[in-house]
Amino acid sequence: MKFGVRLLDDFGGPRELVALAVYAEELGFDAIWFPHDAFRLNSWVLTSATAQATQRVQLYARTNLYTTDPAEIATYLATLDQLSGGRATITIGLHTVDMLPWLGIDGSDILQRTRETVDILRRLFRGETVSRDGDIFHWTDNCFLRVPPIRPDPPIYVCPYAGPFGDAFLELSGEIGDGSLPMVTPPESAALMAAPIRRTCRTAIFDLVGFVWISVSEDGQGTREQMRDVAAYFGAYLDDAALATIGLRQRDFYPIRDAIMTGRKQEALALVSPDMLRLGIAGTPEECIHQLRILADAGYTHVSLGGPLGPDPRAALELIAQRIMPAFR
Repeated sequence: MKFGVRLLDDFGGPRELVALAVYAEELGFDAIWFPHDAFRLNSWVLTSATAQATQRVQLYARTNLYTTDPAEIATYLATLDQLSGGRATITIGLHTVDMLPWLGIDGSDILQRTRETVDILRRLFRGETVSRDGDIFHWTDNCFLRVPPIRPDPPIYVCPYAGPFGDAFLELSGEIGDGSLPMVTPPESAALMAAPIRRTCRTAIFDLVGFVWISVSEDGQGTREQMRDVAAYFGAYLDDAALATIGLRQRDFYPIRDAIMTGRKQEALALVSPDMLRLGIAGTPEECIHQLRILADAGYTHVSLGGPLGPDPRAALELIAQRIMPAFR
């Protein structure tokens, strides 16, 4: 199982994140993931800086296909692939559409938008002129890459959000992606989230990546408190079927979300129950290994481990590399 680390701007500014990426490569991580969310540090800048500071590690960036046109995504991916020497992968999609209304955007067409975006990208990288009149994109015969890509088939992953789409988005990711990045929150939902992807996957080489939250320390101290923050902020946006695997429902988090949105953070944190802390993986390295085995047993080929990571991010990276990763290799 491959191990990637998701570096969020909670860990610091751009220089600190690039330094952590370099350290993760030195420790033997396989991949660096940068989220791409509205009003946060820009993943395209971070991956570009990391490409020049690293030699081996694979670079993954998610892009918001509502605020970024496929033409921009294609030129970004082609440029990053050149800059990194063929280490670039793009992840298309969103882990939730609930935040799109902040921008006045209706995300109800996300399935068709994702399908058309991936098709456009593949055709551009094959050297085609993409003239189309689709449901979402309407392009003329002036649309082709002016700079030849170094690879005709850079990996394109789909980041599916089950939520209101049921299994449809998960199935789409298996059908059109080179890999899929479902949210495995909680870990107990691993098999549930993988099943729709496998139903439609048509390739023998497919990277099934589990998006998980992890917080680890030598003695486990402070890790569950970090998970309390994550549960408070994100629980209300998670998939109901996934939450049901640990006896929770999305609406259980609504009072917490309301407290967060009205600035009552301490009240929100106090409302997080012990079961809600199970959304992520937390504890000592041995406890984290036990929880990650759920994903390994469900056939995941890759895990993307994201913040909080641990009370001390650099120490957490060391523990993951030296104590956790060897258990899966």
